[in-house]
Amino acid sequence: MGEAGTKKRVAVAMSGGVDSSVTAAMLQREGYEVFGITMQVLDDERRQHIDDAAAVAAQLGIAHHVVDLVEPFRQAVKEYFIAEYRAGRTPNPCARCNPLIKFGLLLDKGLELGADYLATGHYARVEHPADALPRLLKGLDPRKDQSYFLFSLSSSQLARVLFPLGGYTKDTVRQMAAEMGLVVKNKGDSQEICFIADDDYIRFLEEVGGLTGQQGKVVDRCGRVLGKHNGIHRYTVGQRRGLGIAWSEPLYVLGVDAANNELLAGTEGELYCTGLFASGFNWLCTPELPLAAACKIRYRHQPVPCEVTAAGEGLFEVRFSEPQKSVTPGQAVVLYRDDQVLGGGWIEKAVNGAM
Repeated sequence: MGEAGTKKRVAVAMSGGVDSSVTAAMLQREGYEVFGITMQVLDDERRQHIDDAAAVAAQLGIAHHVVDLVEPFRQAVKEYFIAEYRAGRTPNPCARCNPLIKFGLLLDKGLELGADYLATGHYARVEHPADALPRLLKGLDPRKDQSYFLFSLSSSQLARVLFPLGGYTKDTVRQMAAEMGLVVKNKGDSQEICFIADDDYIRFLEEVGGLTGQQGKVVDRCGRVLGKHNGIHRYTVGQRRGLGIAWSEPLYVLGVDAANNELLAGTEGELYCTGLFASGFNWLCTPELPLAAACKIRYRHQPVPCEVTAAGEGLFEVRFSEPQKSVTPGQAVVLYRDDQVLGGGWIEKAVNGAM
């Protein structure tokens, strides 16, 4: 933690889970002046995370603040989530939330309360060189590395961020929680999408977003009708389950055409693409194009060598060294060089793919 220099006051984004609780306890033991800060982003009765964070703060003897971000979160994340599915894309709400809410409004509140840094329980690392831009790095635990979700943070945000858990494995962090006697030491990991109960995103889209199960055609690349679907929001690129079409070999979703309310389906081999176009790029380095890097096209994707070139009109083209499966519009493509995150953007279209 030496990169923080002489600044000693840290706001810890406390979610009530094991990771952020250990983060707060670690920093306190290292001599930082720590206080907790928790986002309230849901307007229902799901407050257990707030109560757990408050309990840990009380156990550590630190101040704890709750920040009401219900309305900004609704506008920036929930409405985005619904709009992306309505447009036939597959959203990434965590990567959307991080620069706007957690490391945007919550970081601003932490600084307003007198903090020099915001620390979180992310499994990633950040370096603060005195003479260069901050460097975002993978966490050392490959199973838990969360750098993919942080690609869209600005350099000014990274300059105010600490990731104390980046050098640890999840198993070690759980062991630390037990040794520290934290009241949340036995708490399980959080659900996949924080604002969707029981991870039932289809129910959320229909009940909150007003998306309907309007039937439409399932077609192949030649335009032949293979069957019908029950609402495009129920499908994503690469999906096999739920198509319900009897065919000579398994069929997969190759693309979602929201304008015509159609799904494009084909064989597994047709899912492979040679590259993609991406927009909204956020660079954490000074790129020299064409750029040789490695890229991830989804969170659990193994990085693959690629070349990045400018494609005009704010787009960048990413060409893979070998074809990749299920390039999904709406997801993020994140570029790496070894452990360093170079930047990333939002996938708009697959190359040699369905749409």
